[in-house]
Amino acid sequence: QVQLVESGGGLVQAGGSLRLSCAASGSIFSIKPMGWYRQAPGKQRELVATITGAGSTNYADSVKGRFAISRDGTKNTLYLQMNSLKPEDTAVYYCHPLGTGFWGQGTQVTVSS
Repeated sequence: QVQLVESGGGLVQAGGSLRLSCAASGSIFSIKPMGWYRQAPGKQRELVATITGAGSTNYADSVKGRFAISRDGTKNTLYLQMNSLKPEDTAVYYCHPLGTGFWGQGTQVTVSS
């Protein structure tokens, strides 16, 4: 079975920072490229950032220069460091092994103006 548990969300003011974490099943984490997605009310789930097993990263234009994705293989944990947060970053954030149908429960990020 695959288990994904996101945490670290919360309520912050614009300009603040948060670090999200995702505890993932070891076999999936070691093999699959991983991504962070987010979904705001009334909108489709969108890709925020990806990281390969070799450490290569990609970011949506909307978060470039502000967010950083990383992974710790020893702890089977995926991270998303979010800086200079904006109200439009408000969403539920999910981690996801690319090419699979597995999702966690998500963690809520709310940014106030």
